[in-house]
Amino acid sequence: MTRFPLTWLYVPGDRPHVVAKALVAGADVVVVDLEDAVAPDRKEYARAATAELLTELQPVPVHVRVNALDSPWAAADLPALAGLPGLSGVRLPKVTAPGEVRQAAVATPVPLYALLESALGIEHAYAIATAHPALRGIALGEADLRADLGVRADAGLDWPRSRVIVAARAAGLAPPSQTVYPDIRDLDGLAASCAHGRALGFLGRAAIHPRQLPVIERAYLPTEAETEHAETVIKAASANEGAQALPDGRFIDAAVVAMARRTLSLAARS
Repeated sequence: MTRFPLTWLYVPGDRPHVVAKALVAGADVVVVDLEDAVAPDRKEYARAATAELLTELQPVPVHVRVNALDSPWAAADLPALAGLPGLSGVRLPKVTAPGEVRQAAVATPVPLYALLESALGIEHAYAIATAHPALRGIALGEADLRADLGVRADAGLDWPRSRVIVAARAAGLAPPSQTVYPDIRDLDGLAASCAHGRALGFLGRAAIHPRQLPVIERAYLPTEAETEHAETVIKAASANEGAQALPDGRFIDAAVVAMARRTLSLAARS
């Protein structure tokens, strides 16, 4: 079975010792950050340290979040990363238009992931999601989006969240992952937020501390009851093709069967 990535652990690129710990912390993907987590006077060091790290293959896939393409540092980021054997993907922050994805695709031949962090980015979500074959996923950057929209209550972001989920699926991309949960001590809040995100259609979540990883994975893996129901659906569909009702009264058809298969695929990774 394919092991779906459920956890992405962000780590500052200017702290190589922290990056080394992150690589063995249990995340599905480690994201080395050259952008928000790195002060301006540390950008060059972070870029050089990350490039040195990625001259070798790593124990888990490593993505790099480069600086925004309209920033003073972006012009050096992508060429420094191009062709490195340890690089599995590049995350592009603050994307607002499909041309930015195409620009990055020319500069570095690796899978790209676009982060939508503004009202304009959300408006262009589908165009961005279909901008180039190198683009493998889109996701939200909710801190910047909150500031752009002036949103105070969390519910105010549900429409942009759904917009990104729909755009990704319409473009044939994997379901987006949730953005980071900023309070590393509030694990109950993280679990509740993950449950809400899962209900909306997200798959997995970015983290900023290793203690968040098991909470995210547990929230996104199917429960025992969900797995048992999926097995019942697959068994019934195998015995009798077409729409039907289960003994407990629940109706199943091709869409329900497809969802059951996805549930069992996720359950198989645990």
